[in-house]
Amino acid sequence: MTILTRDFFARPTLTVARELLGCHLVREVDGQRLVGRIVETEAYIGPDDTACHASKGRTPRTEVMFGPAGYTYVYVIYGMYHMLNLTTEQVGFPAAVLIRAIEPLAGIEAMQVRRQKTNHSLVNAVNLTNGPGKLCQALGVDKGLNKWDIVAGQKLWLETGNNISNADVATGPRIGIGYAAPQDQMAPWRFWARGNRFVSK
Repeated sequence: MTILTRDFFARPTLTVARELLGCHLVREVDGQRLVGRIVETEAYIGPDDTACHASKGRTPRTEVMFGPAGYTYVYVIYGMYHMLNLTTEQVGFPAAVLIRAIEPLAGIEAMQVRRQKTNHSLVNAVNLTNGPGKLCQALGVDKGLNKWDIVAGQKLWLETGNNISNADVATGPRIGIGYAAPQDQMAPWRFWARGNRFVSK
């Protein structure tokens, strides 16, 4: 496996969102290596996409989206769930890909311990990382990793994995963006591995 480079992310967001499927998300924490295969993503593209946080302008919160590709944009929803996004495109154009679900590959017991601390009950394998908030809990991703350089190969990065063929990729509208304009709500900018049990519900 090789670490994904900045050039991989500095491309059109829809291309990156599609090609991230099958790649490995790697987290090193507390001396352990946690790995998951990306099986679901969502694209958020520029100031005209009303589902994108950058549509409200350049703010301290969204500043990282306007910078170089290959950095993390981590934010919190509902006051408790962290969301992991990876910046894309060229400097000055705000866009990112949300990692919605991963299939656990390594460090599964450590992921279960982290999820159990939050949910106070044993989490089974399927529910471990089948959602953006869940995978952040399992991997220990929080705002301390916001604006993290994911091509540096430390703490959090991505590696090449197993390519998912076009026939095995499904697309559809993004989830949980009822605040966006109708055309943006319907844009087929969510990508997932067809039939994979770790895709979010």
